[in-house]
Amino acid sequence: SLYVSEYFSQSAQKLSFYSWYGNAKLFHFRVPEDTVLLRWLLQASRGKGPECTNMEITVHFRYGAPPVINPLGTDFPANATVRPSYSISITLSSAVQNTTFVNVTTPAAGDWFIAAHLPEAAGRIEVKGFSTPCPYMFQADMFVLRLADMPVLEPGVAVPQTVVSPAKPLHVKVFIPKHTAVMRLELRNCVTSVQRACAVRAVLGSITLPQSFQRIITCVGKVNCSLALDSPPWEKWLQIMVESLGAANASVSVELLASFRACRPGSTSSFLNFSSLNQSQTGPRPGNSGAAGSPTLSTREASRNVSDQRSFCLQNQPVVREDLDVVSVRYRLLNGPSVPVNSLSPTLLLLNLNTGMDSGGSLVLNLLLNKTSLSLANATVVACVSAASPVLSLNATHNCSTAFFQGYPLRVSTSSQEATLIVLYPQTDDWFLSLRLVCPKGQGECNAAEAKVTVFAYLTPCFNDCGPYGQCSLLRRHGYLYAGCSCKAGWGGWSCTDVSKAQSVSAQNLATLLLTLSNLMFLPAIAVAVYRYYLVEASVYTYTMFFSTFYHACDQPGVAVMCIMNYDTLQYCDFLGSVVSIWVTILCMSRVKKILKYVLFVLGTLLIAMSLQLDRRGVWNMMGPCLFALVILIAAWVYHGAKRRHCYPPSWKRWVFYLLPGITLAFIAISVYAFMETNENYYYTHSIWHVLVASSVAFLLPPRDKHKKPWAWSQKLTCRYQICQNDREELYAVT
Repeated sequence: SLYVSEYFSQSAQKLSFYSWYGNAKLFHFRVPEDTVLLRWLLQASRGKGPECTNMEITVHFRYGAPPVINPLGTDFPANATVRPSYSISITLSSAVQNTTFVNVTTPAAGDWFIAAHLPEAAGRIEVKGFSTPCPYMFQADMFVLRLADMPVLEPGVAVPQTVVSPAKPLHVKVFIPKHTAVMRLELRNCVTSVQRACAVRAVLGSITLPQSFQRIITCVGKVNCSLALDSPPWEKWLQIMVESLGAANASVSVELLASFRACRPGSTSSFLNFSSLNQSQTGPRPGNSGAAGSPTLSTREASRNVSDQRSFCLQNQPVVREDLDVVSVRYRLLNGPSVPVNSLSPTLLLLNLNTGMDSGGSLVLNLLLNKTSLSLANATVVACVSAASPVLSLNATHNCSTAFFQGYPLRVSTSSQEATLIVLYPQTDDWFLSLRLVCPKGQGECNAAEAKVTVFAYLTPCFNDCGPYGQCSLLRRHGYLYAGCSCKAGWGGWSCTDVSKAQSVSAQNLATLLLTLSNLMFLPAIAVAVYRYYLVEASVYTYTMFFSTFYHACDQPGVAVMCIMNYDTLQYCDFLGSVVSIWVTILCMSRVKKILKYVLFVLGTLLIAMSLQLDRRGVWNMMGPCLFALVILIAAWVYHGAKRRHCYPPSWKRWVFYLLPGITLAFIAISVYAFMETNENYYYTHSIWHVLVASSVAFLLPPRDKHKKPWAWSQKLTCRYQICQNDREELYAVT
């Protein structure tokens, strides 16, 4: 055999601590056909700084769709199918780098996905620039070994093959046509080269993670062996690996024979289906009285289908796939939303999800039984949703499985008329919905009965749009798109339905009130600034109080939200007002000349606005203006002290009762903001930050100039005549 090796690599990604699915880093690979060995090369590394500690990286694998993971142990939505993913852990301890290999023999061809993430996030809000997080990097590479000349089995033709040794198994493949009900593989005339009892094992199917349903035939001491597969995957190549269980130097000769039993499908006329689709899209055309619009033909076709119903093993119902948006599809039944279901043969609906871009959402199916259509009160409609091939042998006790796939069962009856199924991240394939009417006393009781079941099927990015406490986010990895829910207000779970840590409405209202009303502490600072004639500073504080109040009213995660304008605009204005308030306060304390002070006000505000546009959450956007203003403050105070030959400010009361309390409040505020805020305590720690900063401003503002008198409105508001006082000193008198 000729083996060909191929290597696929993707760029490394920086890992994140896990709080929702968007924190998991996704890798998407495509395994080619006829692959006999797949090897993953997983490389994890970390930084060398002191902030880097021992870390455990979790890596998940899945075939056909992104892995469905639940590291936080939260709840999934009701009626959702959850099967645990295959995962491994990679530990970074003393070593800076860790290399791990994962081998998969005879992997399934198609899409494979890897998701990697760090443990649960601590929930601490880190200010950008105050701390340096440790970088944890992860890279996945794929090595495949495939056969370039894999032998092909033809149906009904016995093909002699030889297994050279146990170390070199034989690989063959067979194509399974559509509508195959049963596939049978026979091992005939098995002989060995050492005249001993024949011992071989045949493995049918490929490995898929997290679950694998390979079927095995073991022939020990037998000449002929066989295995039958019910509902094998349609229109796919099936790999068969034959291994020798005998001595190391013994070869085994065996004949392989594959045979199929087809299932004859029955459906309404394709011509009528096309006509109904055409009419539903464009409407009936006047003057067209051909066969498509003839009721006689419709009646004749319907009667013929009913008469031939017993000879069919399934009844096809035509379904139209309607693409609505990215990862958003609606399935429409041409013969109406209701489909007839009987006991003679299963009713089959094809749901096409094989475009390669459909596996990043959620497949939702809803069955609703028309109670009046079912004459038997004790009858039940059983249904099964499966991928690759339908379940054809439906009954009350069937486990809803095909040859290589475990399906998802559903049932509706007169006592329970509705059933819903949610398939999270359905794998890329053709999906089938099989329905059949079942009676408890046997199928003979149901022969003359028929039920009408309304079927709603659609693919959505996020089920229920993540609910009122979640946001559906569209994620991207190179050209592949998938969706995930980002929850808020303490809600969690795959679709934000887990209420174990959810905030109550009263707690949400309290958080909103604390974060908004705490900004009213700027009113004393505004009053002090106005009283001391610092009108520009008072205007800046008013601006900050207004936009901080309404930004936090709009920034709330729950239902207590009010946005007076665009969220991004409110956030920018809040950040700008906060930094400019600190800037003008420190410059006001420096007591520089007015013309220089106002020039610095305007120039600094323009530079702060520019830096916030570049990086809104950078710590140096606040620290830079503060440090520069402090340099000006210290220089000005040193200058005033040297000029007066006395410590500046000169009054000890000014230091004890104003400056030291103000500086203390400012340092406590910075400590709370930088080191104490978390996602859980944000609403009251950030409210404390508002109170402390506003209070420190009221203490730090300098007293008014001595030559200015207090506000006296009777002197400021003059009418008609104004007595001007001449303060010039006469140097001489003219006589």
